[in-house]
Amino acid sequence: MTEHVQTIVKNQTGFITLDRPKALNSLSLDMIRAITHALLIWRDAPDINAAVIRSSSEKAFCAGGDIRFFHDVGRATPMGGSALLEDFFTEEYALNHLIHHYSKPYIALMDGIVIGGGMGIAQGGPTCRMRIVTERTRMAMPEVHIGLFPDVGGSHFLSRAPGQIGTYLGITGETIGAADALYAGLADAFIPAAQLPALIAMLESIAAIDMRDAVLEFAASFQSQANPADSTLAQQRALIDRHFAQHDVRAISDALAQDGSPFAHKTLALMRQHSPLMMCVTLEQIRRGAKMDVADCLRMERTMVRRCFEHGEVLEGVRARMVDKDNTPHWTPTTLDAVTPDMIERFFKPAWPACAHPLRALY
Repeated sequence: MTEHVQTIVKNQTGFITLDRPKALNSLSLDMIRAITHALLIWRDAPDINAAVIRSSSEKAFCAGGDIRFFHDVGRATPMGGSALLEDFFTEEYALNHLIHHYSKPYIALMDGIVIGGGMGIAQGGPTCRMRIVTERTRMAMPEVHIGLFPDVGGSHFLSRAPGQIGTYLGITGETIGAADALYAGLADAFIPAAQLPALIAMLESIAAIDMRDAVLEFAASFQSQANPADSTLAQQRALIDRHFAQHDVRAISDALAQDGSPFAHKTLALMRQHSPLMMCVTLEQIRRGAKMDVADCLRMERTMVRRCFEHGEVLEGVRARMVDKDNTPHWTPTTLDAVTPDMIERFFKPAWPACAHPLRALY
């Protein structure tokens, strides 16, 4: 337990509560370590049957990593080569891997804002996860907006969304709600926010071996309130699949520009706000990730994040969006036409020998 992470065990279920409301539960290194510590203990404890992660605030489950920390430490250190930055991303990605392979039910109550690193601690693997959304859920992988890429395993879970939806979400950074999250396979069940106290009371009062079944039974009567078939992603699926299957971001942009629909216009406007280079890197990342397991995806992303801080795009993005708030980032390069294959490939070039990679032990 730390100042911003509270843990408790009730009836053979471990509960993690993120409690940094003023920062929308943005993850610090101490928070990552506290979550990891609790999950490791509970994983190996025979009297713990499940883990639940939630927020103390209705505004946000988790708004990602502490990007002001990234900016301040990255600016203070040549090429972003700070030991604190290295530790943060290595330990965050190791936590994502732990959650993906967790051997017990892992239930994430994704109420409110769920972006970036919040997705990393919510997604989990198919054998353990139970991802709950509410009408207040606002989900996104918006890293391209700050000159980064959709990390924390995004190359794995985005590449496995239906059709080209993961590519669309990664390149645009678009925010989606509950029905869209269910349609994209990024959530498992909808529960109204008003019913969360009752759900938590149930979870605290039972000692079920398969907590996932108990949650699904609780949620069953509410599913019509967030119908995936009625979601924006479902309605725009054909357009998304057609345009985002193009071979590069320039071609995607051109295809959207030739499409007269309001959705295509909005999508192109979003893309024009983002780093041209990092949209191209993101497309390559997601397409590579589709052929990798989660450990290899996280190793790839760990290399990519090192390259991002070396390049400096993320530092400029955070400066413009979060520090100075002038919203005029000076991207390098400034246009899609100026992005070359060599620039993209640079982000995937090994930063360490395989035997020395910080995540070499992941399986």
